[in-house]
Amino acid sequence: MRAAQVEQYNKKNISVKLVDLDKPTIGHRDVLIKILAAGVNPLDNMISRGEVKMIVPYKLPVVAGNEIVGIVEQVGAQVSKYKGKDRVFARLPLDKIGAFAEFVSVDEDALAKVPEYLSDVEAAAVPLTALTIMQALDVMKAKNGKTIFISGGTGSVGAMAIPIAKAKGLTVITNGSVENKERVLELGASKFIDYKTEDYTKVLSNVDYVLDTLGGNETEKQMTILKRGGKLVSLRAMPNGAFAKRMHLPKWKQLLLGIAGRKFDKLAGEYGVTYDFIFVESNGNQLQEVADLFDNFKIKPSIDTVYPFEEVNRALDKVANGRSKGKTVITMERK
Repeated sequence: MRAAQVEQYNKKNISVKLVDLDKPTIGHRDVLIKILAAGVNPLDNMISRGEVKMIVPYKLPVVAGNEIVGIVEQVGAQVSKYKGKDRVFARLPLDKIGAFAEFVSVDEDALAKVPEYLSDVEAAAVPLTALTIMQALDVMKAKNGKTIFISGGTGSVGAMAIPIAKAKGLTVITNGSVENKERVLELGASKFIDYKTEDYTKVLSNVDYVLDTLGGNETEKQMTILKRGGKLVSLRAMPNGAFAKRMHLPKWKQLLLGIAGRKFDKLAGEYGVTYDFIFVESNGNQLQEVADLFDNFKIKPSIDTVYPFEEVNRALDKVANGRSKGKTVITMERK
């Protein structure tokens, strides 16, 4: 099969190498999937740069890619939920990625069935981002009727987070560039803030939850808009001790990340809020909940650019350097 591998960690080069590999074998609880399309994410570039080694120390070379949609080709002896020709999608397990390939072997617990109304490209845009928001809302213990600010909500994360948060009964506020205002309001945001003309810290206060997609100096700024006892979950700032414990990382990593994330824990304490970091995990049950939610509300993910598999490096560069209005996806059809 064709595949795209990370050959070595390189902070300055996110390119993957196209190679020919044997088809993966399957265990008793695994499903062999013929991949139709794969989502491309900032996480893919973070892995290539070696930025997640502390959380998941991949043994290189490793087939790149974290989320797939495909057709079930073969099932293991103990697989009970899926059969041949089922169309499924997944955020692949952290220790067994490999979406940028023609086939992948996946534990059935990571999978969910794709809503019929979604195309393959649309479905490939769902798992990782949708599970990110589902798991962030879990960490927040988000309640119906509360308010959430999703920072930088005009990209691929916001395009998924806004409709899911809305469907979960939250009032959604976001910010970004004004040319995306109408699209974001159509996704379900109740309020849009133009980041060029308005400072969200001046117009927002007493927000219940924040999903921080920006990191950097913005993380502390977002703490200032929360009410006392409010909760911020970051996708981009720094892992902390609570995150390491939640991920069941070894004690020495818990200690190191506790030190690394102390700055944000301290800031959160000063503002009377809580700080958490999230690194999205595979979860078939949660993804099936997302699929059911999508079926009920007919949510359509926003797609930015679709590349053929041969142009996977262009797709990775687009995610790293291009302005995005939605998800970048690669398709596995042979030319």
